[in-house]
Amino acid sequence: MADHVLAIDQGTTSTRAIIFDDAGHIVSTAQREHQQILPRAGRVEHDPVEIWTNTEWVVASALSQASLSAGAIAGAGVTNQRETVIVWDRRTGRPVHNALVWQDTRTQPRIDALIADGGVDRFAGTTGLPLATYFSASKLAWILDHVPGARESAEAGDLLFGTPDTWVVWNLSGGSRGGIHVTDVTNASRTLLMDLETLDWSDEMLAVWRIPRAMLPEIRSSSEIVGDVQLPGVARGIPIAGILGDQQAATFGQAAFGDGESKNTYGTGNFLLVGTGTEIVRSQHGLITTVAYRRGDEPAHYALEGSIAVTGSLVQWLRDNLGIIQRSEDVEALAATVEDNGGAYFVPAFSGLFAPYWRPDARGALVGLTRYVNKGHIARAALESTAFQSRDVIEAVAADSGRDLTELRVDGGMTRNNTLMQFQADILGIPVVRPRVVETTALGAAYAAGLATGVWDSLDDLRTHWREDRRFEPQMDEDERERRYRQWKKAVSKSLDWVDDDARTLMGTTGD
Repeated sequence: MADHVLAIDQGTTSTRAIIFDDAGHIVSTAQREHQQILPRAGRVEHDPVEIWTNTEWVVASALSQASLSAGAIAGAGVTNQRETVIVWDRRTGRPVHNALVWQDTRTQPRIDALIADGGVDRFAGTTGLPLATYFSASKLAWILDHVPGARESAEAGDLLFGTPDTWVVWNLSGGSRGGIHVTDVTNASRTLLMDLETLDWSDEMLAVWRIPRAMLPEIRSSSEIVGDVQLPGVARGIPIAGILGDQQAATFGQAAFGDGESKNTYGTGNFLLVGTGTEIVRSQHGLITTVAYRRGDEPAHYALEGSIAVTGSLVQWLRDNLGIIQRSEDVEALAATVEDNGGAYFVPAFSGLFAPYWRPDARGALVGLTRYVNKGHIARAALESTAFQSRDVIEAVAADSGRDLTELRVDGGMTRNNTLMQFQADILGIPVVRPRVVETTALGAAYAAGLATGVWDSLDDLRTHWREDRRFEPQMDEDERERRYRQWKKAVSKSLDWVDDDARTLMGTTGD
């Protein structure tokens, strides 16, 4: 029996393929970054063809490194950057436009108009989501309205829509030669188009955005066989058996399956998920209600989520835009050249502020500067902003649930940064626990696929694989912790109310 599982992790900055054995150990891995296309302020795009080309390469490379044939792989799981929109021609497989990335804010005027007509939560009862450019619907509508001929082609049934999971699975399973057009409940729940209760596309929401139902993928469970891989010369016949949005996949990989179980992922952004079981819980403190996962025909499980737009991508910004580090991992050494932030606080509201604020008018602010502040202080302030933003959403979780977290399970690439993890424990006042396998996003996709193909029998079976790597205990005294958090909140207040008509003109969002 095949006892390995392939995970494809199509992220915001790169695509990876990781092969796991039946003990959840990494056998091989391959990764390629893709270009971040920034046409103007507020616009973030990816080339879907580049993403697919990279996907083919990493799958072939991971199989080659592991010296495994397709026959040794029990199933493939796909996880992905959520909310990002791709529209392509079903006949040719060619995208009609670059992907509009979840960070893109070009649709803010349309969002503002809808909010003015009914409030930010006018569709939250159906979708669980506030009105924000973050989600897919406004981006999809923008493509239909701004790409010549797109709406006519969509209404004729020639165009397909999908988040990156749908794009990858369609191409994996044959593309224009019979590719399967599907998504799963977790990704569908991030589009602002799905009804949380029926787990189907909402006619009301499709009408609001003028989106033809025919271009939408079929919504499937997160753990079930949907088709087979058909990659000539690379892999054929591997069951595609798991699909999860990246943050839900990370939660699955942390074995946080039940009510009250949580994790915080440190990646391009930060995302805290707390399970609510099969109950749909509405947040009163700025969190999102989302689908956590669904296995086969079982009831869906839900979660509250605190979404933070910019954390790891701020480190990339220090590298690529300022040039104060050469590699992302150099930020820890630079931050270690100083003892504290020197009084500087960095609010990375490059796309506005997400949870728990939901302030699209905010923009990045570096405050508290004096001539004493150097690049080491800026590096430390950048890392600390990740921890402060995480505390913001954790406090919202406590307010919604009526109970405090006793520890925080973490994962994602930034958790390798011990300086950040220690500060996170300090500013929260609770232990921060890092697992042995921090690539839990890919692991969660593998778990979903392995459950559907018999590699693992149950969720309890998966729980036995979780192992602690390191526990960071808080070392900062309470007075200092609260003083620094007060300063952070003051810095956040300085980032608000920045976007006005002048700023919109600069960003090109007043018209098209």
